Amino acid sequence: MAKTYKMTIAGCERELPLFPVSDSLEIAAFIIFGDVELTVKSCAELLKKVPEFDVIITPEAKSIPLAYEMARQSGKPYIVARKGVKVYMRSPLEVSVNSITTASQQHLYLGEDEVEQIKNKKVLIVDDVISTGESLAAVRSLINAAGAKEAASCAVLAEGDAADRTDIIYLEKLPLFFK
Repeated sequence: MAKTYKMTIAGCERELPLFPVSDSLEIAAFIIFGDVELTVKSCAELLKKVPEFDVIITPEAKSIPLAYEMARQSGKPYIVARKGVKVYMRSPLEVSVNSITTASQQHLYLGEDEVEQIKNKKVLIVDDVISTGESLAAVRSLINAAGAKEAASCAVLAEGDAADRTDIIYLEKLPLFFK
């Protein structure tokens, strides 16, 4: 039987499966895809905690449902920092990122239209889990390069030492599991 970690997030109890990331470390997999109840309730709780903002930005892909739902609930637009350049992206901005859940270096991109949408705006960065902070740093670099100002950074969960950070807003702490 697979090991799990039980936790309550925004009033929703969930069992998160544990997966090894090294010989000495396991993480609890928080996959919000398909969990409409958790998405809606988490977004409502996050919106109560964040300051005023103009636009939401999220890195592709697991946090897209959160950005969409926060946009729906707040009436504010959202954009996605893409992992690859699309044919419709003119003059893309690019930053590199290393994440605990990804084996190799990734890149995040914003096209010229997205840059114009956030330029001189207060941008709310939304993610599902903040762990090492690498994805967050990459999104921050993108919004700075686009001439935007960070309103705040938020996530449903702060994993491990990220829960000690003072520059993020989150709902629950997710521990790391050392073998």
